[in-house]
Amino acid sequence: MTNIAVTAAPLSAPPAALPARLAKGFVNRLVIIIPYLWLLFFFLVPFIIVFKISLSQPAIAMPPYTPVLDFRDGISGLFAGFKELNFDNYILLTQDALYFKAYMSSVVIAGISTLLTLTVGYPIAYGMARAPATIRPTLLMLVILPFWTSFLIRVYAWIGILKPEGLLNEFLQGIGLISEPLHILNTYTAIFIGIVYSYLPFMVLPLYSSLEKMDNSLIEAAQDLGCPPITAFWKITFPLSLPGVVAGCLLVFIPAVGEFVIPDLLGGSQTLMIGKTLWNEFFGNRDWPISSAVAVILLLVLTIPIMFFQQAQAKAQEPGR
Repeated sequence: MTNIAVTAAPLSAPPAALPARLAKGFVNRLVIIIPYLWLLFFFLVPFIIVFKISLSQPAIAMPPYTPVLDFRDGISGLFAGFKELNFDNYILLTQDALYFKAYMSSVVIAGISTLLTLTVGYPIAYGMARAPATIRPTLLMLVILPFWTSFLIRVYAWIGILKPEGLLNEFLQGIGLISEPLHILNTYTAIFIGIVYSYLPFMVLPLYSSLEKMDNSLIEAAQDLGCPPITAFWKITFPLSLPGVVAGCLLVFIPAVGEFVIPDLLGGSQTLMIGKTLWNEFFGNRDWPISSAVAVILLLVLTIPIMFFQQAQAKAQEPGR
């Protein structure tokens, strides 16, 4: 009689996919950690340095402020620095109307410029999304083409276009539309033109991304049911493109608030914006503590509303709400 040996498999055999699973988990964590490290070193650390300078006092020295929280003096020096901290610079910002006017002027100019950029950019993005798929890459390249030229050179080019003897006035006088040159340079109109031109790609690209993904059959179904094209746009197209609208507005509004080059070159010396105020405090008055306090307040003014907006969006996307 033949004996048949039965070999039992071990009960606790390690799975073969365990190393691959661990490697995949490490890669996923690394993908998350790298952006946080980037924000830590290039956002949080510079912000802490600027905030530290904003708590110091101006001095005739290099750097032109009295250092606070000097870690070279050890624990005792650190505690002594904490006792000397004060918020006099922030109190001064509330007492001087110049800074409040600069903040409000910057917000108003940035808000109007954002609305103008949205008005100009939405038809461009809509036309790109509805264009044949074969020419969309070319249209996309034309939108980002200005980035291949220096930002400063592009702003200087508008000086040659908008000045009284510039190309725009010569063209309008040549075709007989005007008899005298228009005074556009060194006005708020020139600032709006410069901001809209410079930041238009930041508005068009998010809008195009949202509109290009939209299902066109929704519009066709609405038209089959007798919906006019304008009504279909406001009830279907525009609501579906709201993520792109919000992203584009934030990408334009945030840098436009602190813009310095465009107001300085196109708006003239009388233009009041917080970017020019920061420049004057840093390099004109050499008051680094005050200018650092202005920068900290500007950052808070821009960051806090964005955080509330993101929280509202997260709550709106939660199921059952």
